[in-house]
Amino acid sequence: MTSSSPTPTSEAITRVVDFFEHLQPAHLAHLDRYYASDARFKDPFNEVQGLAAIEGIFRHMFAALEHPHFVITGRVEQGPQCFLTWEFRFAFRSYAQGVEQTIRGATHLVLDDAQRITLHRDYWDAAEELYEKLPGLRVLMRWLKKRASQ
Repeated sequence: MTSSSPTPTSEAITRVVDFFEHLQPAHLAHLDRYYASDARFKDPFNEVQGLAAIEGIFRHMFAALEHPHFVITGRVEQGPQCFLTWEFRFAFRSYAQGVEQTIRGATHLVLDDAQRITLHRDYWDAAEELYEKLPGLRVLMRWLKKRASQ
């Protein structure tokens, strides 16, 4: 008979998913509960290592955007690794204020023996998901797409 009880890693990933979905600026003081001290973070704009640097990325997100939050839409686990798909919802502070924007992407996480994140790598298409939402770049991105498809 096979047990269907969650593994410690699965429980840790559930805790991480809950953290991301409910992330608020006040929670950043407790980042060490979720990330190892030497954790690495990489996305299309950043590549940093260490809790202070990762906290800085999240602080910037809250300072630059209105109501940023993640909605986890999928999850695949394999041992100490996890792949999450998500929607990042927010509004720009200086453009289209109050209009919710959505970026879709995925995250690869690797947890250590203490069930904390040692690698956080975000994958999303900055051109399609962000640049096309900005007024000055929208026209340029459409032109580039048209040229590339000919």
